[in-house]
Formats: sequence, C-alpha cells, structure tokens
Amino acid sequence: MNSILLAHGSGGKLQSDLLEKVILKYIKNPIINLLEDSAYLSVSKSKIAFTTDSYVVNPLFFPGGNIGKLAVCGTVNDLLCIGAKPLYLSLGLIIEEGFDYERFEKIIASIASEAKNAGVKIVCGDTKVVEHGKGDGIYINTAGIGEIKHYFSPQKIEAGDFIIVTGNIGDHGIALLSERQKLKFKTPIISDVANLTGIADILFKTSGIHCMRDPTRGGLGGILKEIALKSNIEMEINENSIPINPGVNSICEILGIDPLYLANEGKFVIFSKEEKVVSLLRRTKLGKNTAVIGKVVKKKQKGEVILLTKTGGKRIIDIPRGELLPRIC
Repeated sequence: MNSILLAHGSGGKLQSDLLEKVILKYIKNPIINLLEDSAYLSVSKSKIAFTTDSYVVNPLFFPGGNIGKLAVCGTVNDLLCIGAKPLYLSLGLIIEEGFDYERFEKIIASIASEAKNAGVKIVCGDTKVVEHGKGDGIYINTAGIGEIKHYFSPQKIEAGDFIIVTGNIGDHGIALLSERQKLKFKTPIISDVANLTGIADILFKTSGIHCMRDPTRGGLGGILKEIALKSNIEMEINENSIPINPGVNSICEILGIDPLYLANEGKFVIFSKEEKVVSLLRRTKLGKNTAVIGKVVKKKQKGEVILLTKTGGKRIIDIPRGELLPRIC
C-alpha cells in the first residue's frame, strides 16, 4: 500500500487495517485500546481545562517537526498556559485520498512520540478520507483535557509585573517560510515547536505567576496587545531585551518582516510578580534564552503596548492586520 484510498475512511476492512497497522501500532494505552464510542476517563479534581485546535500547516513537514508533532504540542501548551496539567487528547484526522502512506505513518509516529514526551494519553479519535483535490494532504484536530493546578489569567496581572519570554522569538515562522519558499541559508533556521511541560512544571512550583500565553499566530506583538486589551493595562517592552536568533533577525531585515509578529510554537510569555523565575528557566534546555523584556507600568489603562526601540524612540504595538504568513499552525 503506497497511498491512502477513499476506502481507508469508509469504515470497512481497509479502515480497520489502517487503524490496527498504523494508528494503534504507535498510539496505544488501556483507554484507547478498548475502541469504545467514547473514552471512559478518570479526573480526580473537580475543575478541568478543556481546549481544542485544528492544524492545517503548510508544508506538512518542516525543519524541526511536522504537523503531527505540532498538533500535540499546540494543544498541550494551550492547557499549560491556563495552569492545567495535560492528561488526555483526542485525535481527529482528515486525510486526502492519495496521501503518501509512508508520510502518514511518520506523522502518526511523531504524534505518539510527542504525546509520550508530554505525559498525555490519546484516548479517542476519528479518521475521515476526502476525495483527491478536496483536501491538502492531511488536517489534524486535537482536543485536550487537563487538570487545573493553578489558574493563570490576564485579569490577575498587576502593575509592576515583569514580562518574560522563554527564548528566541520567530524561529517557527522563518522555518516555515524558508521551507515553503525553498530559501537556502548558511545556517538553517529550525522551528521551535515543542511541548513546554518541563518549563510549566517549574512555573507551577513558583509563586507570583499571574498569566501565561504561547505567542503562536500573531507572534509576541499580537499576544502582548491582546493581553493588554483584556486586562486594561499599559506595558513597556524594551526592544534590546527581546531575544532573537541572529539568523532570524538577518532574514527579517532582508525580507522586511517584523519579527514581533512571527509565529512561535515553543515559547511562553509570562507575567510574574517575581523576577527570580528567569534564573530557574535558564537552567532548562528549552528556557536557556529566557529574558525579561519589559514591565507592566500601569493598570486601568486602555491597553497600550509601548516598545522602547533600539534607537531610543517609542513605538505603539498594535494587533497585526491580516496574516503575516498564512497557515503556520
């Protein structure tokens, strides 16, 4: 079998084979192995977090990852952001007829590997195959359930909070752009796609954390403006303090792209009363470039984000208009 056929989604023998020989070959646990219509779950806490996201990234494979890894990391990180420990994921697959069987298996293997890394179980799912030309290879939907450990929210942000980012921004956006446009650089840019459970474990044990977000679509600039509007605060960001890979910075300058609005898939933006968390995160592999990039200066304002530029000026950061790069997640 070289490619996915319509019959792989018809509920018959081929679909059963696809499930047994590929999906359950990699994704198996006592819950999904039962193959019930619904997963029977145990959640000890009375409050849970529940989220869902769909992944349509183009290209499906990119430096540092693929759509499968991205789907697990994205949903896991969304749960972590609100202060929940991820427990369970669902997996919805919409596959285009003719999709390469070997590439499909690689994607499923990545999903299984990343779920194991994140400590979550994939407990239910669905597979559909659409006619050739009516999809774009494969789309993935993941929904996730997590157990609330803390509750982080923009409403908890206070004046004086440190604004922290856990590493270089823009790597994912430039990795996608370079793969999509077949751009060759002396030093290839690798996507930062990663689940951030290790960093979250540290944050969950640290006092003074008020809010966390992952700056995916819209990038760092977009998420800061969104938070400022939700919490009615004014914040100042120091451009010199924002960590950026020199290669990403050079490409942005050449192509006229603002790195503040590039997507990231393995970073947190944190609002913290305490600065000490920075030194803790810098000891981790994924947080080694963690930096304080600014402070919340006022509350009860109209939601302004002011960038103190490298040249000594001030620039108002706004929500991006339209997509800087489409289909990045």
